[in-house]
Parts: sequence; structure tokens; C-alpha cells
Amino acid sequence: MSKLDAFDIQLLNLLQGDSLATAEALARSVPLSASAVTRRVRRLRSEGFIAADVAMLAPKLTARRLRALVRVQVHEHAEERGIAALRASLAAEDSVQMILDVAGADDLAVLVCVRDMADYNALAERLFQNDPAVRRYETSFIKRVHKQSALVMLKPGDVE
Repeated sequence: MSKLDAFDIQLLNLLQGDSLATAEALARSVPLSASAVTRRVRRLRSEGFIAADVAMLAPKLTARRLRALVRVQVHEHAEERGIAALRASLAAEDSVQMILDVAGADDLAVLVCVRDMADYNALAERLFQNDPAVRRYETSFIKRVHKQSALVMLKPGDVE
């Protein structure tokens, strides 16, 4: 795996904002030729610095969805195998957008997006109520999203 330089970091930051940007458009912001940009982006993809290109849906398609943040406590003596199985079942669920191991009173934070309350209740029963590793869970429903981003702004000192 090659080392990232300042040009690579600039390209990664720009591509996080628009993964479909052309080499010509990127070359207007990074002092490289379009062909050099193309080679670098190809290398960044092949070396795994870019994990995926995704489309973020417009709010007009998602605004009516029910989103919730579910905080989960597992049993103190739950086997790691049981917790791993819980994480795997959460990861396999299309309605689960994010799974985080967290510190504090809770062990996991799970972001879900479903069609409506009936779908949420079915999901909660299937994933949380019926799982022997789950001690308790608490749900906060999201009223409004003010910002949604996966951007991780990189600086030259952030990578080796």
C-alpha cells in the first residue's frame, strides 16, 4: 500500500463531497492534470482508501420515514458470542443504518430507518425484545435531521 500525499488527501476530501466528480472537475481544485487525477483516484480505489461510492437520497424521498436511535444494554454476563450474534443480526437488517459500540451506560447505539411505527415495533420485537443478549433497550425517535454527512475531513498530518 502506498503512502498518501497532499494531493491524495485533497482528492479524498473532494470525492467525499461528490464521488461522481470528473477528473477534469477535480483537476480544477487539485493542481494536477486530469490524467494524473484519474491515475491517483484509480489507485486510491484499488488500495482500499475509498470503501464505497454511495447515493444519498433526497429528503423528499426520506422525510416521511420514521428514524430512531436505539440505545442497547446487553447482559453483563452475555457471552461475546451472543453479542457478536446480535451485531451480526443488526448488520444484516436493511433498516439498520448504523451500529456503534459505545462507552457508558449503554453498549450499542443503533440508528434505524423504517416506514412507520408498525414497522419499528416489528423490528424492535425481532431484533431487541427476542434477543437473549439484550438486557434492555431505549428508543429516541428523531423529529428532524439538520445535518447528515459521512464526511471525514483529512489533513496531511492525519495519515502516514
